Amino acid sequence: MRIHLKYIMFLIIISLAAIFVYQVYILVNMYNTGKTQIEATIMMTIKNADHVELFMRVDSVSAMQDRERQHIITGSDAQENSVSYTISFKRGESSDTIVADYDKEIIKDSVKIKEVERLQKSIRDERIKMGEGYQSIEMMVAQAQKGLHSAVDEVIGGINFQKFDSILNDGLQNANLDIRYYAQIVDLENDSIIVSNMPENAEVLHFSRFQHVYDIHNERAYVVYAEPVKSIVIRQMAGILSSSFIILVILGFLFWFLMRTIMRQKTLDEMKSNFTSNITHELKTPIAVAYAANDALLNFNQVEDKVKREKYLSISQEQLQKLGGLVEQILSMSTERRKSLRLNMEKVHVNPLIHSIVEQHKIKAEKAIEICTIYENGDLYINTDRIHFSNIISNLIDNAIKYSPEKVSVTVSCYLKNGKLEISVADKGIGISVDKQKYIYDKFYRIPNGNLHDVKGYGLGLFYVKTTTEKLGGSIFVESEPGKGSTFRLLI
Repeated sequence: MRIHLKYIMFLIIISLAAIFVYQVYILVNMYNTGKTQIEATIMMTIKNADHVELFMRVDSVSAMQDRERQHIITGSDAQENSVSYTISFKRGESSDTIVADYDKEIIKDSVKIKEVERLQKSIRDERIKMGEGYQSIEMMVAQAQKGLHSAVDEVIGGINFQKFDSILNDGLQNANLDIRYYAQIVDLENDSIIVSNMPENAEVLHFSRFQHVYDIHNERAYVVYAEPVKSIVIRQMAGILSSSFIILVILGFLFWFLMRTIMRQKTLDEMKSNFTSNITHELKTPIAVAYAANDALLNFNQVEDKVKREKYLSISQEQLQKLGGLVEQILSMSTERRKSLRLNMEKVHVNPLIHSIVEQHKIKAEKAIEICTIYENGDLYINTDRIHFSNIISNLIDNAIKYSPEKVSVTVSCYLKNGKLEISVADKGIGISVDKQKYIYDKFYRIPNGNLHDVKGYGLGLFYVKTTTEKLGGSIFVESEPGKGSTFRLLI
C-alpha cells in the first residue's frame, strides 16, 4: 500500500522535532545537574575550609595545653603572665605555622579546655557514625561543630580569616573551579560585615551568593560571592553544546536534502507520466495516418489514380518522417548523457548552415513567419559537431515559432564576441516568467501555463539544447519577459 507523500513528510518532520526536543531535554538536564553539582561543590568547599580552619585552632589549643602542663611539671610556672607559643602542624602536602599570644590564665581554665576536648571528641565520634549511613548524623555533627566553633572562638579568639581564604582558594582549585570570588564574615544579627576581602568597587550583583552559618546561635556566617555558576556550567558544556549543534545542523541539512530529493523525484515522476502520455499520442498519430493512406492504396484501388496515389504516398512519407523525427529525438535524449557519446568535430561554415535551417522552418511552418538573420562579422566558422550544432539551432528556432502568436517574428543574430561565437534567437512570443526560467532546461519540464495547452511538446528540446551545448564546450543564457518575448543566447 502506497503512503501519501504528505504523510511521509509529516512523519519525517515529527521525527526530526522529537530528536530536537529530546536533545534539548538532555542538554537542559545536564545543565541543571552540572549547576547543582558546582553549587554543592562550592558550598562543601566553604564548609570544609571552615572545618579545617577550626580544627587547626583546636589542635593549637591541645598543643598549648601540653606545653603548659610540661611547664608546670618542670616548675617553669614562674614565667611571666603572658607567653608566646609556636604551633607547627601538617595537613596533606602543606605545612603551616601559627604564632599566637595567649593569656596563661585562659589556658589554665580547665572548664573551657574540657569543653573544647569534649566537643572535639563528640565530633570525631559522630564522624564515625556518619560513615554508617545515618542522614540525621550530619545535622548532629553540624550542630556539634557549631558548638565547638563557639567554644573555640571564646577560648582562643576570632577566626583566622586569611587562613580560611587560603584554604578556600586551594579547595576550589582542587575541585577544578578556577573562579573569581569574594569572601566575608558577617554578623547576621546586626546585618554588618566583620571582615571581608572584597574591594570597594567590586560588582557582585550578578554573582552567586553562598552562605554558611557557623555559630551555635546562628548569628555569624561566612558569605562567599562567586562568579555566576551558569557561565561555569556553559564553559564546561562547551564541547557537548558544540557537538549537539553540529548534529542538529547535519540532521536539518539531511532533512532538507531528503525533502528536496523527494519533491524532485515526485516532479520528475509527474513529468515522465505526462511525457509518456504525450509521446504515445504523438507516435500513434503518424502511424494511424500512414496506415490509413496505405490502406486506401491497397484496398480501395487508389493506386490507379495517379493524383490520389501521389497524395497518399506524400502523406505517408510525411508522417513517417515525423515518426522518424520523434524516434530520433527520443534516442538523442537517451544517449546525450553517455560519456561514450562521440562528437564528430569539424570546421563548419555557420552562415549557410543557419540559412538552411531557417528555410526548412519556413517551409514546414503552419503559420505566417518572418525570420531575419544577421551576420555582423561576415562569414563565420566554428569547429563543432555539425549534426548536434544544427539540432541546437533548429530547436531554438522551433521553440521561437511555437511559442509566438499567429504572426511570427524571429531574429537570428550571429557575431564574434571575445574570440567566441555568439548566436542569439529572439522572438516576440509569450515569454517566460522569472520564477520559471530556472526550470526550463530540466528534462520533461513544460511551463504550467494555460496558454500553452495547444502547443505540442515533450519538455525535451531545451534540455537537449543545454546538455549538448555544454558537451560542445559552450553555454546558453535566456532573457525573457512575459508578453514581450524571449532571447536565447548561445555562446561557443
